[in-house]
Amino acid sequence: QVQLVESGGGLVQAGGSLRLSCAASGRTFSSSAMGWFRQAPGKEREFVVVINSSGRTYYTDSAKGRFTISRDNVKNTVYLQMNSLKPEDTAVYYCAAGRDYRFLIDSYYYRHNKYDDWGQGTQVTVSS
Repeated sequence: QVQLVESGGGLVQAGGSLRLSCAASGRTFSSSAMGWFRQAPGKEREFVVVINSSGRTYYTDSAKGRFTISRDNVKNTVYLQMNSLKPEDTAVYYCAAGRDYRFLIDSYYYRHNKYDDWGQGTQVTVSS
């Protein structure tokens, strides 16, 4: 099991940037895919981006070119750099971890039910 704690959320104007962090505890971080999901009020939780244990990344179309995910396996931390933020990016952002063997095919990375552990979420609000 991996315990996850997100930080870095806040209020920012449209066009601004935020950097989210997710600190993980547990011995399985380096063999886990680390993803970011988000949930806006009244909407379902949606996939944003993931980085697997090999460093391969997958982005949702709305995040491509604006968001960058990275991981530090020494610090057991995953980061999400978000630039050119838009009001529609407003949501609670959740960090998630899933062991590599859970993702038999690439499309599994987009499914929230493939991830075993979740953080408590951090609010991102983008004002227009």
